[in-house]
Amino acid sequence: MARMPSADRRRQLTEAAIRAMTRDGVAGTTTRSIAAEAGVSLSVFHYCFDSKQALLESVIAAITDHSVTLVKQAIQPKATLRETVRAGFQAYWEHVSAHPGEHMLTYELTQYALRRPDFEHLARLQYERYCDTYTELIEQLRRHMAFELHVPVRVLAHYLAAMTDGLTLNHLVLGDDRIAASILDMITDHVASLVGDDQEPEG
Repeated sequence: MARMPSADRRRQLTEAAIRAMTRDGVAGTTTRSIAAEAGVSLSVFHYCFDSKQALLESVIAAITDHSVTLVKQAIQPKATLRETVRAGFQAYWEHVSAHPGEHMLTYELTQYALRRPDFEHLARLQYERYCDTYTELIEQLRRHMAFELHVPVRVLAHYLAAMTDGLTLNHLVLGDDRIAASILDMITDHVASLVGDDQEPEG
């Protein structure tokens, strides 16, 4: 087996864990099955991750980054703030539609962590990461488009995290694309109202 930097090996095993957990569920996925999915020995897995908590933390971070990377690319300044925000939501939603199993896994990870002693902090970490992500995205927009929020950034970040989290679960259950699109439009309109009139992007 070819040598690989430890950071790259951890990423390889994390992505393998996501695939295995999406297919078999969190409880049904073992370290052995993850190693097999990645095509490495069990000893390599234990070298990279010294606990299941460490693995799940890496999985949570990676799943979040999958969609966030697309959103960051999508919210480049457009003609109005509303259009820019809606493009970001659309990029996220296209990831939900393309990878429903991966998003379903995020809810399973939350329940798994909450039901096990010493794992509860992972659920908190997961939702704090969602809010941190929205905070980063809002600040990214503020650097490129001149606007002032009528609410604290952190409050808006929590609001967006709660709304998209609930909408994603609702869609996974009901699968109504038209309703989801309408709700995203409503959330976008609300965000635009929190900054007043649409602002033009900086040149």
